[in-house]
Amino acid sequence: MNNAEELKKLVKDKYSEIALQSKAQNEASCCGATGCCTVDYAIFADNYTQLEGYNSDADLGLGCGVPTEFAQIKIGDTVLDLGSGAGNDCFMARALVGESGKVIGVDMTEAMIAKARENADKLQFNNVEFRQGEIEHLPLAANRVDVVISNCVLNLVPDKQKAFAETFRVLKPGGHFSISDVVLVGELPQGIVQASEMYAGCVSGAIQKEAYLRIIQEAGFENITVQKEKAIHVPDEILKDYLDEAGIQQFRQSETGIFSITVYGDKPLEGACCAPGCC
Repeated sequence: MNNAEELKKLVKDKYSEIALQSKAQNEASCCGATGCCTVDYAIFADNYTQLEGYNSDADLGLGCGVPTEFAQIKIGDTVLDLGSGAGNDCFMARALVGESGKVIGVDMTEAMIAKARENADKLQFNNVEFRQGEIEHLPLAANRVDVVISNCVLNLVPDKQKAFAETFRVLKPGGHFSISDVVLVGELPQGIVQASEMYAGCVSGAIQKEAYLRIIQEAGFENITVQKEKAIHVPDEILKDYLDEAGIQQFRQSETGIFSITVYGDKPLEGACCAPGCC
């Protein structure tokens, strides 16, 4: 699964199936779609059901953090959610921007866009919109949004350099992002890395934490800060589908770690259009 287009198709097909199910179905069937996978999204997800703007119809249990909690969103802001799914993080952002703000969700999966728009219609929100598109080629003009958020999505994007370059491009000078994602410390066993199901389940699509933060810096962002970090424990009953007992034991004894992080970065006020690919 080295071809970027194959990976995108894998993710798109998987999340198209997930879009047709409820949160309970997704959690019960591990990675969401038809019970065929073995990666339980519940091991990543944070509970944010008590936060303002939460909508149960839009929560498919696919996140690994709460980016809006740290995003410093203000009344009147324009917020962009990368990989917006059924819209839950968009609706929580909408509670923060108020009637005078705007929230835009971008997702490459038609079924997710349709579900998100249906949810927005039910809530009668006229300042939340959903656009179909890829994060590497965002359907927005440059310098248009105040804040970018994302929840456990960029690890699924094959070209993360392009994803953060696009994030930089669409942010206004002085804007910022707060993104929750999955990263690694140490090398995963090959049995996990090569498993397409683990890719769609967020694990083998993740990269090293240091490399992730370096990509953000190279995109031109400043004041890069890890706002929250937590270790992810993958149970043995999941690992056994990819590793034998000796492999599991070796993995447990290694210094390899899978982490959920929420990371922040600013787009500079001056010289902001001089990043690669921006002008």
